Amino acid sequence: MQPATAPSAAIGLPWLGTGALFAALGVAAGAFGAHGLRAMLAEPLLLIYETAVRYQMYHALALVALGALAGRLPPRAITVSGSLFTLGILLFSGSLYLLVLTGTRPLGILTPIGGSCFIAGWVWLAISAWRAVRTPEQPRSRTS
Repeated sequence: MQPATAPSAAIGLPWLGTGALFAALGVAAGAFGAHGLRAMLAEPLLLIYETAVRYQMYHALALVALGALAGRLPPRAITVSGSLFTLGILLFSGSLYLLVLTGTRPLGILTPIGGSCFIAGWVWLAISAWRAVRTPEQPRSRTS
């Protein structure tokens, strides 16, 4: 892989910032859950809330990593993976937060869609990384 250059690395800055913001919100949500909601929620709802926080943090850190990888991967790899991780946070964690805080169950349909966005983002990133390290001597197969 080539070292990052200024123009190609710049594409990662919005993802780094987005990840940092989601991480800060995740810390705040975790603290709210531990100190504000613990006495008010039944254990099953608290576990759902903690799952939302955990997956938000995982993918916030993934966004920060994408920002750091900019310039080492094609811009499209960063943009698509970052978009999928962001959409995953909004749909997966967001729907779980709403379920716990409002009791709105119909929004639960968004949770697996958000989870699918997470998976797709990781798969896209993996394929992009594998393609980026291919040497010119290695021909592409029809399945890649």
